[in-house]
Amino acid sequence: MLVEERRQRVLDLVSLRGFVGLEDLVREVQASESTVRRDLDFWHKQGVLKRTRGGAVFLGDHTTLPALEERLAQQLEEKRLIAQATVARIQDGDAVLLDGGTTTLEVARLLVDRAVQIVTNSLPIANLLSNGRQADLILLGGYVYPKTGVALGPMTVRTLDEVHVNQTIMSVSGVTAKGLFNSNLLLVETEQHMMRCADEVVVLADHSKVGRPALAFLCELNAIDTMIVDAGITTEQRHLLTDAGPRLIVAGEKNNEGFDA
Repeated sequence: MLVEERRQRVLDLVSLRGFVGLEDLVREVQASESTVRRDLDFWHKQGVLKRTRGGAVFLGDHTTLPALEERLAQQLEEKRLIAQATVARIQDGDAVLLDGGTTTLEVARLLVDRAVQIVTNSLPIANLLSNGRQADLILLGGYVYPKTGVALGPMTVRTLDEVHVNQTIMSVSGVTAKGLFNSNLLLVETEQHMMRCADEVVVLADHSKVGRPALAFLCELNAIDTMIVDAGITTEQRHLLTDAGPRLIVAGEKNNEGFDA
């Protein structure tokens, strides 16, 4: 294999999975460890991926997983309404797992002074809650993904195996009739384990996410219990969601124990 071909193969593997360990790269590329290390160093210098102690994480062109700051301003009012509807369903004393999305960050803002237990893999959410006097905070460890401040990967997954919560509350990048999507394969792997920790899986999505896919498939719609959206969704989008099975709650609407199709 030519040098250029091997380097491209290394990049393709890391970009596809989000994170790949060094041993896995050596086995799949069929090159020596020192050779693969040099290839990783090459792409690291290009700013395409980030070397870690055990492998590499894909950085891409900053479109695969946009920085938190870039996403915070998008559909902000809708996210706040969704957060209010989400928090209204959380009881004092509940244990809740929040992933690292911008909508879940708005949820966290409303929980700072609530007597709840919050489990999260998000440094921004943990930083917000660490100053609160009521909420108990459990921060999941792992590799902190650049640009987002979210812990992902094997260490995070191992910790999740010991966690049980009343609700796992997640945000997604896309929703179609096929199911739910997010922007990164490593993120999806972690969120799939988050779903197994909970009595109820709640997904938050503003109307701009409904009807479009993203890079990585998370699960089918019937794998979740509840979806909370904003009132900007169309009738067609409502039917897409309710026909698939989850309870649909539209933030700001009355009689929200599900949409009556």
